[in-house]
Amino acid sequence: MTVKTMAEFAAEDKTPEILFWVGCAGSFDDRAQKVTRAFAEILNAAGIEFAILGDEEACTGDPARRAGNEFLFQMVALQNIETLNMYGVKKMVTACPHCFNTIKNEYPALGGHYDIVHHTQLLQQLIDDGRIKMTEGGSFKGKRITYHDSCYLGRANGIYEAPRQVLESIDGQLVEMKRSRQNGLCCGAGGAQMWKEDEPGEKRINTERTDEALSLNADVIAVNCPFCLTMMTDGVTSREKQEEVMVYDLSELIVRQLAH
Repeated sequence: MTVKTMAEFAAEDKTPEILFWVGCAGSFDDRAQKVTRAFAEILNAAGIEFAILGDEEACTGDPARRAGNEFLFQMVALQNIETLNMYGVKKMVTACPHCFNTIKNEYPALGGHYDIVHHTQLLQQLIDDGRIKMTEGGSFKGKRITYHDSCYLGRANGIYEAPRQVLESIDGQLVEMKRSRQNGLCCGAGGAQMWKEDEPGEKRINTERTDEALSLNADVIAVNCPFCLTMMTDGVTSREKQEEVMVYDLSELIVRQLAH
């Protein structure tokens, strides 16, 4: 798979249609890398000319700010804004709700103004516009799929419909958890909790959330965030259900249904 960088586009004096912001998880985490590849495949299938920043992309600073290190957040944020503005980036997409929220809502205060969408929104748009076609039936036909609203896409940005519409396009049966949409429960990793040890308690949050999904007899737990992907996968494994229940990002479900 050849994915060009912004630097390569700039060298040819060209501008891509959209910049794909990969994020730390999508770049370095083995599991999240599969999501990055799946989404890049979809963009290629839709004929979208896109680029990544490659080595010029730094962390958005979300975990630093959530953990209280404002100085570090501003340092990396300003570095990113300088890079993005240098390339004249206008339109962006990312598969990470944390990156999405930070660039959309927190970068403007530091001089970074971009039109950024989350990959579930772009997927919905591509399906609606007929830019990607789905096969009839496919591997998820009749499967029970439950969808976990991530905090930063759901409550923080009010995006509930786009991901569900994407799921409706794959012939599965969507079963909702009791706590969904505005009342969704966190997977347990947000707010920089991903990077610290558990605090004393009766039960881990990701186990609590996974139990809710498992009680629906779902075959697939669909997520839209690399943190949720890790936490829900760990939860399924802790309940020894990893053989029966799969945890997938929405883009991984779509890529399997693409009509080539």
